[in-house]
Amino acid sequence: MNNEHILSVLRAPHVSEKAARLQEINQYVFEVAAGATKADIKAAVEQMFDVKVAAVNLVNVKGKVKSFRFRPGHRSGLRKAYVRLAAGQTIDMMAKA
Repeated sequence: MNNEHILSVLRAPHVSEKAARLQEINQYVFEVAAGATKADIKAAVEQMFDVKVAAVNLVNVKGKVKSFRFRPGHRSGLRKAYVRLAAGQTIDMMAKA
């Protein structure tokens, strides 16, 4: 898998309080492409971070309807991947590339 394909599958790490709590139990959250499969995500994470992935769970988050200055708008939805690593594996999310 080349770097362009990895970056087309993994969009960004998802940063939230829940994601921070999950890192304590060796689980990481990424925003991924809408058409990415579990196998694609597993291969991309293993190659990019040089770790062993134990499991991948996917969640489709629907966009919200919000209003701004009394005009309705729509936030786009996203797809999140919850990646559980094998025992003893970690990813340093704060490291600069």
